[in-house]
This record gives sequence, structure tokens and C-alpha cells, in this order.
Amino acid sequence: MSTIAVKQNESVLTPQKSSVQSEQAVRPVPILISFLIAGFIGLFSETALNMALGRLMIELDVASSTVQWITTGYLLTMGILIPISALLIQWFTTRQLFVASLLFSIVGAIVSGIAPTFTVLLLGRVIQAVGTGLIIPLMFHTVLIIFPIEKRGTIMGLIGLVMMTAPAIGPATSGLIIEMLSWNWILWVIIPFLVFSLVYGLAFVQNVSKLTKPKVDMPSIVLSTLGFGGIVYGFSVAGDKGWGSLLVISALLVGLVSLLIFSLRQLKLEKPMLDLRAFKYPMFTLGVLSVVATFMIILSSMILLPLYLQTGLGLTALTAGLILMPGGVLNGVLSPIAGRAFDKFGTKWLLTPGFIIMLIMLWQLSNVTTETSIAMMIFLHSGLMAGVTLVMMPAQTNGLNQLPRYLYADGTALINTLMQVSGSIGTALAITIMATSQSSYLQSLADVSDPAVASTSLTAGVQTAFILGVVLAISGLVMSLFIKKSTAPQPQNT
Repeated sequence: MSTIAVKQNESVLTPQKSSVQSEQAVRPVPILISFLIAGFIGLFSETALNMALGRLMIELDVASSTVQWITTGYLLTMGILIPISALLIQWFTTRQLFVASLLFSIVGAIVSGIAPTFTVLLLGRVIQAVGTGLIIPLMFHTVLIIFPIEKRGTIMGLIGLVMMTAPAIGPATSGLIIEMLSWNWILWVIIPFLVFSLVYGLAFVQNVSKLTKPKVDMPSIVLSTLGFGGIVYGFSVAGDKGWGSLLVISALLVGLVSLLIFSLRQLKLEKPMLDLRAFKYPMFTLGVLSVVATFMIILSSMILLPLYLQTGLGLTALTAGLILMPGGVLNGVLSPIAGRAFDKFGTKWLLTPGFIIMLIMLWQLSNVTTETSIAMMIFLHSGLMAGVTLVMMPAQTNGLNQLPRYLYADGTALINTLMQVSGSIGTALAITIMATSQSSYLQSLADVSDPAVASTSLTAGVQTAFILGVVLAISGLVMSLFIKKSTAPQPQNT
């Protein structure tokens, strides 16, 4: 990263008296490093406790439906906070939000680490989620400001390395820690890194965005919270409560109605909380839809594969985590390469092959059996992650590149919010399809007392659930045919 040229492009690095450090030149590389460290730890924390859910159920004496709130609460908090981030970025400086995000993460990790009860642990996880929910959109927004358009593909590739490697090594690392120590150590291990990130950020993060401090529209905040929160919550608990549950139906209805009213209100406000006019830019819209399809594939796979590896193939949690690690590492290694390729060749040469690779791997995953080898699973997961690498950050970068500067905060907030929403939808649909198919398989058996039934029935469910990924990959492939490279930002309005 030290070789990246520091370009002081007037349209990108123009100092603003109210919030930009005009005393000294903006130094993009140290700022980027600060965000990459903080983002890596935040996203590692998001999945680190997944492998400890079984242990938590025993030690904290909670049911499986309750312990799932460790993940649901995290997603719900981010789903509520990220849409508001576009407003926060216009009210608070880059340094203020950076420091706040790290403090929330540190406090949340400490509270979670010392938690004597599940309620305290959940509180700590929510506090952690606030930190992650602040740092991710702030990172994207800052990068769009401090780096010129011809360098963004490479920089977004580095961000992709962080965003995909951190969740990938989370399960394996936590599985190893659980084998050797208690689950609390998963939290203790990350605290020194968070403190280092805070100290490093205090030394190098500069204020780079212009503060406009728009009027805070409280109805928009309430509608956004009910809308995005209701949908994330409804889909997150649907797998446990059932789609016919009054709670699930009510949450989804409240979410959908609130989002409809929220959207109509944003289009009427002179200074909306979240400017939906970003969707007027076709490459941004196609980029968002491509990212949504890909993220649904990622999240559904991340819940199906551990279940299949542990129940279908009878592997331990640590072994399952290690099998999934090469794919995540490969994704991280390829991300900067894909970023440079994006800068040089454009979008279509990455997105179309990426979706084709995902389609092939997902089709093969829909045909796994209880006899599938570990080597084949490593190959299929690694291939899937390679396809994801060619799509995820290039599609996001190309879409954001078409937006004028005044829509950067809204564009990053929209993409990251819809990623959280689509992630919860993809997970819920995958679990529902798997459970339904598994139930049908069991009903077709004459003898369900056979010990092998558990693995064969779950494998049958997983096979059917991966068809969802196949459909999503096909839709992404079609969209990729219409995407063109955004070569320059549109004229900047105010």
C-alpha cells in the first residue's frame, strides 16, 4: 500500500473549513490503514461467537432459539444503525465517528467478555454491533473522498480483503480458542487489537468530509428503524418461529409498511435522511442488485455449509472451520488483484465470469452427499469465494463511482443497509428451504430410527437449499450483461 500515489485531486480532496483539516495535506494511506485495521476486527467479531453457540447454551442455560439472538441482535442493530449513518456522517467529523466506533467496540467486547448471564452478553453484542455499524459505512465514505476514481478499484480490493478474510477466519479461530480455553477468550483476544486500532487512528485519521448538519427529521428515523429493523427481525426469527407465526408476520408487515412510508417521505423532503435519488443512476442500481444477490449467496452458504459439514459429514466444529478457511483466505488474496483488474479492464470482464463461476460451484454444492470428500468441499467453497471476489467489490465500486460526491454517504449507507437486509433474508430462506426439504425426506422414509437418518436428511435439505443460490447466481449473471464501467463522477450538485 505504500506505493499508492497520494493524489490531491481538487474535486476529491478539497479542504472544507468546517470539518476538513486544511492545516496539512490529507494522507490517504495512513487513514486507509486505520480503517482497515478497525474494519477487520469489527467484522471478525461479527462471526467469532458463531462456533461457541453450543457452549453458550450449556453454560448460560438458554435454548437454541434464545442463543440465536447473539447473531440476530447483531444483525438487527446494524440494520437499524447503518441507514442512519448517512445522517451521522453529515453531523460528526471523521475522527469523531472513528473514535466513537472503536469505543463502542471496546466497551461491547468487555461487557460480553465478563457477561455472567445471557442478557448481559446480548447487551455487549449490541454495543459491539454499534461500533461495527459505524465503522463500515464511514470507511467506504472516506475512501470515496480521499482516493481518485482511477485508484478506487485497487483500494476497494483491499477493503474486500478485510471484509471477507475477517469473517472467514472467525469460525476457525474461535473453534481453536474454544478447544483450548473458554468462550470468553474469543472476546479477550480482540480487545488489544481494538485498543491498538484506536491509538493508531487517533494518530493518523484526519477529518476529510464536509459537515452540512442537515435538519434531523425524527419521523424518518422512526420509520427507518421500524422498516429496516422489522424486516431484519422478521426474517431472522422466521426459521425458528415459523413463517405462519403472528410475530413474524407482524414484524414483516410493520417493516414493509414503514419502509414504504419512509421511501415516499424521503422523496418529498428537500434534505432527506437517506437520499433514494441515488437509484436514478443505473450503474449504481445494477451494482446494488448485484451486491445484494452475491451477499445473499454468501450468507446462505455460511449457514448451510457448517451445518452440512458437522451434521452431514460428522465433522467437529474446528475441522469445519478449517475447511472453510481456505476459501476465505483465497477471497482475501484475490480481492486486491480483482481491484487492480477493475481499474485496468472495467467491470464486465469481472462480473460475468464471477457469476458463472458461482453458478457452477453452487450447482455442484446442490449435489453434495454424505460421501463427499473434504478435498472436494474445500475446492467447491474456494471456487465459490473466488467467484464472489470477482463480483462483490467491483460491483460496489462501479456503482458508487457513478454517484456525485453529495450522494456518497447515502450510496454507501444504502448498499450496506441492503446487504444487512438481504443477508437476513438469504439466511431465513435457506433455513426454511432446508427444513422443508428435510421434513419431506423424512416423511418418505419407512424407518426413521436409523442413526444415519440425521445426516442423510439434513444433506437432502442442504442440496435443495443451494438451489436458492443457483437462482441468485443466474439473476446476477443476467444483470452483469447490462453493466458498464462508470468512468467519472457525475456533476456535483449541492
